[in-house]
Amino acid sequence: MSQITAAMVKELRERTGQGMMDCKKALEAAGGDIEKAIDDMRAAGAIKAAKKAGNIAAEGSVAIKLADDGKSATIIEVNSQTDFLALQDDFKGFVADSLDIAAAKGYTDAAPLIEERETAREELVAKTGENVNIRRIARVEGDVLGAYQHGNRIGVVVSLQGGDAELARDIAMHVAASNPQVVNPEEVSEELVAKEKEIFMQLNEDKIKGKPENIVENMVKGRINKFLSEISLVGQAFVKDPEVTVGKLAEKAGAKIIGFTRFEVGEGIERKEEDFAAEVAAQVAASKK
Repeated sequence: MSQITAAMVKELRERTGQGMMDCKKALEAAGGDIEKAIDDMRAAGAIKAAKKAGNIAAEGSVAIKLADDGKSATIIEVNSQTDFLALQDDFKGFVADSLDIAAAKGYTDAAPLIEERETAREELVAKTGENVNIRRIARVEGDVLGAYQHGNRIGVVVSLQGGDAELARDIAMHVAASNPQVVNPEEVSEELVAKEKEIFMQLNEDKIKGKPENIVENMVKGRINKFLSEISLVGQAFVKDPEVTVGKLAEKAGAKIIGFTRFEVGEGIERKEEDFAAEVAAQVAASKK
């Protein structure tokens, strides 16, 4: 029997809308064969029909709860299939209750929350007819925290050493808008820097051809420094005052940026490409038979 992995359980959940433990048991009984597990579940009447793999839950909401003492925060992403459902009270209630539980119990991982909320999730799926998944949570702790939400789609928590909550929230707003990859330039991987250098050399082949090595070196160094400032939080121009970088803003306030957590709905989820013209044509052709 093949090993039952978390990825296999996740796929079966997405395709059937059934609970995590039910999916795990079905996979174990089917020897790790996902298609057989779906057939067995259908035969047992556990599901009326297997959800298509295309029923991907890539919409939804991000929500944040900041502790009263400002020393901890929990951020959650819950996915739905449509943005319409994400705006409905039933879905909002599920998100809010899930967030409250995660914050109260100090969860740092989604797994225990998913298990605890399975019954409520299944009831919501049955009521709405849409796939709903708790995708991820994170817990952030620190001396000074600030949180910012852009609607229900982007949420950011920033941790500072020094400064105050207002500064942390301003920086969180910046992170939401500018999406930096790291806090400091030195955190960027050598592989990423090497790739950027390679791209620069390829795009500027004609410009650097025949130039002395030291000139080329300076050109490359200038481009890399610009690249590092563009993707690191401290090097970016602050959205509310482009004359100052975020790093200088924090420094002026006597603060140091420790880290940030940024969730955006659906990031990293592969969405199915819909060919509506082909779908309509197929329906028209079928109606003529």
